Amino acid sequence: MSKPRFFPLIKKFVAAFALLGLVAGCATTTPTETMLAVPAPAQKYAAVVIDGSSGRTLFEANSTAPRYPASLTKMMTLYLLFEALEQGRLAKSTLIPVSANAARQPPTKLRFRRGETIDVDSAIRAITVKSANDVAVAVAEYLGGSEQAFAGMMTAKARQIGMRSTVFRNASGLPDAGQLTTARDMAVLGTALRARFPQHFHYFSESDFMFRGRLVRGHNDMLGRVRGVNGIKTGYIRASGFNIVTSYDADGRRLILVVMGADSARQRNDHVEALIQRNLSPASNTTTRLLYAGEQ
Repeated sequence: MSKPRFFPLIKKFVAAFALLGLVAGCATTTPTETMLAVPAPAQKYAAVVIDGSSGRTLFEANSTAPRYPASLTKMMTLYLLFEALEQGRLAKSTLIPVSANAARQPPTKLRFRRGETIDVDSAIRAITVKSANDVAVAVAEYLGGSEQAFAGMMTAKARQIGMRSTVFRNASGLPDAGQLTTARDMAVLGTALRARFPQHFHYFSESDFMFRGRLVRGHNDMLGRVRGVNGIKTGYIRASGFNIVTSYDADGRRLILVVMGADSARQRNDHVEALIQRNLSPASNTTTRLLYAGEQ
């Protein structure tokens, strides 16, 4: 007599467990949305975060949109200088002459006069720490014969290392409508510098240096601000906003982060720090909605 009631009871239990499974499945597959304030308007902002160990993209926004590199350009100037050192075409003691063209570059610069010289070791520090435009042009003329020819070498090297959308017109990053890159290309360049020239990468972690008896301070305030940040380069022109490529290496995690187009250096640095924290301990199953500057 009990069997007719027993089987319907089993069916009810099976249906209940199936419903619980469906609810649990929905809970694990429906992403949670988080907000991320962006210190730039959408037409200028671009960013990407790359896992330096796996090469996996952890975060990106407008990462392949064309942007002005500003002084991030000097990363490629240094790449070619490091390559020349490795190939024995010059030494750290080699003296680089400063032409009239190099000397007349607008700030930031070390204010050389025509005919003066700077050794390669000091030139590297002047570019990494001070972002000196006069020194960048002097290096370009020394290695390429002219800055224009050197810019062609820079673009060719960009293609060789996988920067698909970058065109260089000068060695400094000073305004030029034809000099364009992307956040992803800058991440490729930052990764290549760290991997290709580990013996020289320490230059990017220096925040000041002595030159001609005076202390020259740098622009990269991320150094010393976040444990694990060990470079690389900042940049700014009015058309680009405030740019940065940042290398992070601590506790077994390696990241390359690029942020472009910020409204101020402080906001850019705050944003980089937020991206580092988000990608060191990412919340599982979340999506990120960007709130651009000026949006409500």
